Formats: sequence, C-alpha cells, structure tokens
Amino acid sequence: MEKNVLGIDLGTGSVKVTAVNKLGDIVGQESTSYPNPQPQPGWSEQNPNDWVNGTIAAIRKLVNDDNVDPVSISGASFSGQMHGLVLLDKNNQVIRPAILWNDTRTTKQRKEIEDKLGKRFVEITGNQPLEGFTITKLLWVKENEPENWAKVKTLLLPKDYLCFKMTGNIAVDFSDATGTTLLDIHDNKWSLEICHALGIPEKILPPLIQSIDYAGNVIPDFADEADMSIVTKVYGGAADNSAGAVGAGIMSPNNALVSVGTSGVVLHHEVDLSTDYGGRLQMEDHSIPNTYYSMGVTLAAGDSLTWYKNTFVPDEDFTEMTDEAGNSPIGANGLLFTPYIAGERMPHADSQIRGSFVGIDRTQVRRDFTRAVMEGITFSLRDILTIYDEMGATIDHVTSIGGGAKSAVWTQIQADIFDKPVTTLKNEQGPGIGAAMIAAVGLGWFTGFPACADQFIKFGKTYEPIQANADKYAKLFKIYQQIYPQTKKISHELQDFR
Repeated sequence: MEKNVLGIDLGTGSVKVTAVNKLGDIVGQESTSYPNPQPQPGWSEQNPNDWVNGTIAAIRKLVNDDNVDPVSISGASFSGQMHGLVLLDKNNQVIRPAILWNDTRTTKQRKEIEDKLGKRFVEITGNQPLEGFTITKLLWVKENEPENWAKVKTLLLPKDYLCFKMTGNIAVDFSDATGTTLLDIHDNKWSLEICHALGIPEKILPPLIQSIDYAGNVIPDFADEADMSIVTKVYGGAADNSAGAVGAGIMSPNNALVSVGTSGVVLHHEVDLSTDYGGRLQMEDHSIPNTYYSMGVTLAAGDSLTWYKNTFVPDEDFTEMTDEAGNSPIGANGLLFTPYIAGERMPHADSQIRGSFVGIDRTQVRRDFTRAVMEGITFSLRDILTIYDEMGATIDHVTSIGGGAKSAVWTQIQADIFDKPVTTLKNEQGPGIGAAMIAAVGLGWFTGFPACADQFIKFGKTYEPIQANADKYAKLFKIYQQIYPQTKKISHELQDFR
C-alpha cells in the first residue's frame, strides 16, 4: 500500500489539507473556510473550534472524495497561523475567541512591556513586543477580562490547539513558541524573567517540543469524526512561516522567501544568532532543529489586494484582474499605493497608520489602480529587504510563494522591484508541503530536511529582473519611502473619526 503524510495548513481564512506520498507527489488536497469576525476596528478573532471542524471536514473530503485510504496516512503535521492567543480552562475548554496575529488592539500593552523591560525584552526574545505578538494579547485579557483571566489554565497557539484535539496532548513547538515572545531564544526555555516582570504565571505555558517530535497518535474520537485511522502518528508542526520556508527549500543564507498571503513576509535562513537585528526584524527558532530564521512582516499584503478587489473589482477573478494590470506601465501612470490598511508591523511598527493612494489624476483607469496596489505591496516587501541589505546579509535569490507567485505579471514586478531573480514553485503549497515534510522527517522517511527537500520540492519558473525596469523601480521606491512619514500624523488624527 502507498504510504502518505498529511500537511495541515491552518490559515487565517481556511484550513488546507494536503496528502503527499513518499515521492513527493500530491495525491489529494482539500480545504475548508471559516469566518474571521472583526467585532471592532483593529480587532480580529476566531472560534478555535471552527479550525477543528474545518480540519475534520477537509480530511473527510480527502478520504471520501480524493480516495485517500485512511490506513495509508502514516503521519500528519501542521503549519499554523502564528501568534494567535488560545486560552483553555482547567477542563481544556476554550475560554474566549482566539485573538489573532493581525489584531492590533494592544498598543497600550506594548507600551507597558517597553516601559517595564526596555531593551532587555529584545535581548531575551530577539523581538520587539509588537501588537501582533501573543504576549501583548495575553496582557490585554489579563487587564480587560478579569473573569476570563481567572479561568486560564493553559495558553496555546492555533495549530497546537488543533494538535491537542487530534492527539489529546498539549505542547507547542519552538518555532511557534518564539512567536509568543515569551521564550528566551538563547536557551530555548520560557523566560521566567519576562513572566515575573509582567505578572504572567509560568504554569500556564505548555511543554516545548521540536517540530519533528512525535506529539501522539490520532485519538479515536477525532479519527471517527474525520474518517481517519488511529495508526496515524502526529508530529509537532511549525509556525506557518517556518513551514513555508521548509516547503520552499529555504535552507541556506543566500536565499530568501517572499510570501504573499493575508500578510506579506520576507524570510531569511539563519544558521545561528550571530546577527543582532535589534528587534528591527523578527528572530525565530526554525522547524529545522538547531537553526533559526529572521523575517519581516507587512500586515496587509494579499489582504490589500483582496480588499481592493472586493471593493472595486468584485465581478472579475484575481487572474483577470492581475493580468489586466500588465497593461499599465511601471509606476501605474504616476500612482502609488501604501498597503497600510490594517496598520503596519515592519519596517514601521505603527498600529495607527493607514493606507493611501498618492498621485491620483483623471487620466488613470482601473488597471492603473490595480497595478499600483500590486506594486505598493511589493514595495512594502522591498522595505524589509532593505533592512537585510543594511545589516550585510547576502541575498542573491528569492523564492516566491502565495498570491504574488500565482501571477506572471506580479512575479515579474517582484523580480524588477527586488532587482533579484525570483523563482516560483510548481506545487504552490509552501506551508502545506512544509508541514508534510515535517511529518515525513518525523517518521524517519528521510535523514533530514535537505534529503526530503530533494524529493518533495519542485521548482517552477525563474523570473530575471529586467534592468531598465529595475532602474525605474529604484527611483519609485525612494518616492514610496517618503509617503509613511508624510502621512503618519494625518492617519493617526483620522482615527478619531472612526
């Protein structure tokens, strides 16, 4: 019988389950969507049990519609949306909706951490205490919902709650643990110094495991609901960006990953902690044991294009819309867009900034606005690459995944704005493939991730930068960089009118 592994990619808007065989071939794939309530401006929440029910539904479809034999599924693992706060009570029941990574309500708590710990926080965690991270959300609940805080027994991340429901066991892997900014990245232990300074009881923090560590077998209740078998072994899994890097083959420092999902990510493989980014970039434990990765995140990458499409181009699909942008020239006929529609994380840690179109005139048409949005998102990613340039990183090649890699027009824009070759993947499922690779390595199918990558990862087309385009974009990028400082004060004042 053919043996398979499942990669479960738990995203913000949907969960996607991919079955992969030992040759690295995708033998089945299904997904299920769920709601993302935003009860107030800047808030973003989800019911954790929607993730569980969505995963069960996707696996059932995989088994019944794609004819994947449950007994053939030797192992499963996860790629999970990062930073989300899941709180359980003494009976392991969810206390309140999960507060997600793109929730920006916690500016007050961020300032409290900075006031109490200052630079020491960055020294311990490798990160600033930004609004998106788990620690600020935890403090928000502590300060604003005392009745819920009194019930807290356990803190989990999104994929780890799903793992708990599949296996009955509680743990979090190191890559997601660093994203809480409660972990001492130097000794890979929960930071008691941070917990004591902020009044966080360390007993609520779960056990720590490697991404490839065995987390348990599928328990009978979950197996019955999902049409699975209890023979399936489950492995710890990883934060989505770590899994995406594994699934894209980013395993050396000269390559970078650019991912356009709801957010936008530039990720760089780090062999050790020798480069001190001083909190300008996130530093995280990797799913590849004893290695790290750094990354910068722009909050509304694909989210900006989705907002634009739903608002102005609701009757066309994304392919038609982005192809049309190819008929607009570089610079979109003098139009620039900043993708700060949900605030920004890097390089501007500013939850109050908002996006803008600059340079509108009556000669521009819809394709110019579409191209401006695509270029603006890519400029925001170039902003992050610029930090790597300043810190002396040698990045000579980019692998692109997500929405930006699905459009030939957009991928060429990336190559020209980055002024670097950009390669896509044939199987555009980076985080899901990465999760499947974690399960395959955990099972012992391969000696390590490089050997697994040789079998599982299939690269697509490489887009070379066109030098004339790159030169024009270099000039435009300097103009783009002027927009944030010019609009910051106005954006903050406009928040009073929401």
